[in-house]
Amino acid sequence: MINVKQTGLTVEQEITSCYQRESGAVLATLMRLLNGHFDLAEEALQDAFTAALLQWPKDGVPNNPRAWLISTGRFKAIDKLRKNNSFSRYLTSTIPDDVVQTAPFEEPEVIEDDLLRLIFTCCHPALAIEARIALTLREVCGLTTEAIAAAFLIPVSTLAQRIVRAKNKIRELQIPYEVPDTDLLPERLHSVLAALYLLFNEGYSATVGHDVTCTELSLEAIRLTRLLSALMPQKEIIGLLALMLLHDARKKARMDEHGELVSLEEQNRTLWDQPQIAEGCQFVKKALSMGQADPYTLQAAIAAVHCEAPSFKETDWAEITGLYQVLLSINFSPVYALNHAVALSMRDGPIAGLKAIEAIEDHKALQHYYLLYAAKADLYRQLAQKDAALSAYKRALDLTQQAPEKRFIEKRMATL
Repeated sequence: MINVKQTGLTVEQEITSCYQRESGAVLATLMRLLNGHFDLAEEALQDAFTAALLQWPKDGVPNNPRAWLISTGRFKAIDKLRKNNSFSRYLTSTIPDDVVQTAPFEEPEVIEDDLLRLIFTCCHPALAIEARIALTLREVCGLTTEAIAAAFLIPVSTLAQRIVRAKNKIRELQIPYEVPDTDLLPERLHSVLAALYLLFNEGYSATVGHDVTCTELSLEAIRLTRLLSALMPQKEIIGLLALMLLHDARKKARMDEHGELVSLEEQNRTLWDQPQIAEGCQFVKKALSMGQADPYTLQAAIAAVHCEAPSFKETDWAEITGLYQVLLSINFSPVYALNHAVALSMRDGPIAGLKAIEAIEDHKALQHYYLLYAAKADLYRQLAQKDAALSAYKRALDLTQQAPEKRFIEKRMATL
């Protein structure tokens, strides 16, 4: 049993942490053990954590929480099927014999394959592209509905409806729980990469909560992307992996010793992980050598320019601005356009940046995006337009849900 006193957490906190860390992997393996039945696996997952809430405070946290949860969830599902006579035929015909047994579950080496199977199931082409990504982030990655809605820049209710419809469709169409044959992989790849990208973003810069980052999420996104790149060594995957590695390499400098946010300009670059930066840059070069640049590789190239700059002042903003222009030409996004405007302000000054922002700020997706207003506020501050800066900072403060971001904005307002 794990000694919770050594971790500094209560048993309840340990269970919550375990849910955030392990629920995707547990669900993925339960899906395999229960022959790909999504609803049954979800019920088994919830039953397992309910049992943990009852048992772990008395018996202690097991040494291998994941294996305990999978074993408990499997037994709960089998017991439920056995007690319900209407499922007797289902039990014998669709659940393999090796699942209906009493031996404790031994964690298999195929756990990573289970996660990939679940990702590809959630990203089946029969589902709408937005639903695929949302379902993957919710079920595989364990993100909250609120966090996913913030990533999509849409209302929570709209996001919740997408997830429900996607799960219903998986059940109705009996979408198989499998990594598809090689010739069918490309049609699902776009949504798989988008889900991994958003998972990493949520880990690197959490949309809600008391911390700047959620390291477990970003590391899981990197791990899954490495796994996928081994399965499919394509330039988009390599570019995405490079992007993740380069951003993740700077994580130690993004917070001070008190957990407060540190801007890129003020970061201590000696804290950046140089071996990881070197690896990321190598992947950028490899992806660029494989043909026309894709959005992930271009973003990785931008990150590489930041990482290789000796200081903030010595950053090659002309290079970054040019890369954003190429990115926008092949895949327009209002968020990319906002980042381009900020880079433009660094190259040509705050007035040029404000003009670029004014050209895009009416875009529907940016109306509730706090970084739009934070960027405007910073530019107004540089121009000594105090009232305009305070107004923009106030709007950004109202929109952000992350505690360190709020405190960072409040400090900027206090300087005015």
